[in-house]
Amino acid sequence: MSDDLTHRVLPYDGVDEYLGGAVPFLRDGVAAGDRVHAVCGTAREMLLRDALGGAAGEVRFTDAAAWYAHPSRTLADCLGDAAESARQGRRLRLLGEPAWATRPPLEVVEWERAEALVNIALRGTGASVLCPYSATLPAAVVAAGRKTHPETVRGTSTRPNPGFVDPWTFCARCDADPLPPPPPGTDALALDDHPDLFWLRAWVTDCARQTPLPEEGVQRLLVAATEVVTNALRHGAPPVVLRMWADAPGGDASLVCEVTDAGRWPPGTAYGLLPPRPEGAPAGGRFGLWAVRLLCSTVQIRTGEEGTTVRLRLSLPRAGHAA
Repeated sequence: MSDDLTHRVLPYDGVDEYLGGAVPFLRDGVAAGDRVHAVCGTAREMLLRDALGGAAGEVRFTDAAAWYAHPSRTLADCLGDAAESARQGRRLRLLGEPAWATRPPLEVVEWERAEALVNIALRGTGASVLCPYSATLPAAVVAAGRKTHPETVRGTSTRPNPGFVDPWTFCARCDADPLPPPPPGTDALALDDHPDLFWLRAWVTDCARQTPLPEEGVQRLLVAATEVVTNALRHGAPPVVLRMWADAPGGDASLVCEVTDAGRWPPGTAYGLLPPRPEGAPAGGRFGLWAVRLLCSTVQIRTGEEGTTVRLRLSLPRAGHAA
């Protein structure tokens, strides 16, 4: 089995183009004895099962909405499956069509980033990943897909993707826009060099419980906020300030927890974007930010001459939805 990762985009316009690329990919995996996994919706699963015939029994199907629940967790699951397959002397062959519909803009950016990071996180595992992109998706999503996949598939042919962008360059572009300022009247807590973490957690808890954030979310926020504040105090520069507010960009209601300090992170910092390798080797992350990303819906980081901002977002339940 080769250690080379393949990560390809399958642009398609209609069922025939979808099946024309997906079915040979899955069939080849079954024939080679790969660990074959197809992530798709129910309608796509029915089409694939019918086209694959008896070979469908060798394919593990997973619903796309469940698989693509959180970008960092999905990336970690991909790495775990790829590494486990490699230990067994097999290749992970994954057909994964992200569920783009109804995602708020900030979440779309994080999923696009995750697509770029596949090229780094899965290196050396020998995995083969094929990502179908429908022509009916927003043009910006399709354009990003061409930037995050080194190769494009058309039917059974593969060609280099001229639009591919280096993954770290793509991630930097995701963070190029400045964050909007906190709304007027935002609650703020100035922190000295040795804050009492008990009162810090009490303040965060009080702010969080004024929103519909479920208790489980409050506990995740407490862990994440404590980690980020501790790191700002240890590695940043004063003043360190914690702010919290409720926000709804694009209609997606979130509780926001922001930590700012006057320090600047050095160039090349990975911002906790990569999952740790299953064998425990460092993934290039910084200050436990990988764990923070797992705990939060979205983590936004900006660093420069004016200091560093780490903005944590936890999605709030929509009206009419149980917490």
